[in-house]
Amino acid sequence: MNTSLHSLAKLAARVLLMLLFLVSGLGKLSDPAATQGYMTAMGLPGILLWPTILFEIGTALCILLGFQTRAVAAVLAAFSLVTAFIFHHQLADQVQQIMFLKNLAIAGGFLLLACSGPGRYSVDAKRGRP
Repeated sequence: MNTSLHSLAKLAARVLLMLLFLVSGLGKLSDPAATQGYMTAMGLPGILLWPTILFEIGTALCILLGFQTRAVAAVLAAFSLVTAFIFHHQLADQVQQIMFLKNLAIAGGFLLLACSGPGRYSVDAKRGRP
């Protein structure tokens, strides 16, 4: 694959990976009480709602822009694994099993991004950190 196509593929991967986190973070703003209730029902303190919203939106924007990509991707890989085990551990339920596996796949995508970097079309590349 030529370098230009490779860089476009990395940009596309970053956009696709960040969409889930951006939409999720913004979606929590539409009904924060419901999200907080869900978090509490899963054993997490409700006070984590706003830091979670900021985390999801902030990291999504970092991935989109390609800013601190390797570090943010590694953090999001860990976040995806942790949320899989907290929120989707009922593997006898087929929907939860699929959600669990989806989180594992997302973690894998972020690990690849953490290893390979953001590509040419990124803030990191402009700063000499591709």
